[in-house]
Amino acid sequence: MTSSPALLVGVDVGGTFTDLVLFDEATGAVRVAKVPTTVANQANGVLAALAEAGAAPADLKVVVHGTTTATNALLERKGASTGLITTRGFRDVLELGRRTRPTPYGLKDARLPRRPGARPPHTTHAVRPQGYVRGADPARAARRGE
Repeated sequence: MTSSPALLVGVDVGGTFTDLVLFDEATGAVRVAKVPTTVANQANGVLAALAEAGAAPADLKVVVHGTTTATNALLERKGASTGLITTRGFRDVLELGRRTRPTPYGLKDARLPRRPGARPPHTTHAVRPQGYVRGADPARAARRGE
């Protein structure tokens, strides 16, 4: 009888490095790894970090993944031109960032938007997890090519 996986992994793929923390539930051991990010295929960097930590994908019980790559590209204005559409009331999502405002729960903030006048459009619709607007018929929308 094979034992069930007992390794929990948290991994962050950044622009320069991929960081990994591994916790072994069976022994309580914690291992860390830091390897260069593989830009062409970020999965290769994750696999390299796993190998450096002495683990194989089959050993994993839980993987928690985060990345700062897309956030950094947006903040540094690198990469492809993109758009952001938010739900009404959340236009300031980029300006709020990591809640580093002087008064994170206050109603006023002295900071200016990163690009004055460039406010993202918003929608009043609620989007379902499946990707369609609540109340809309996805089959009908597909027939119309939406």
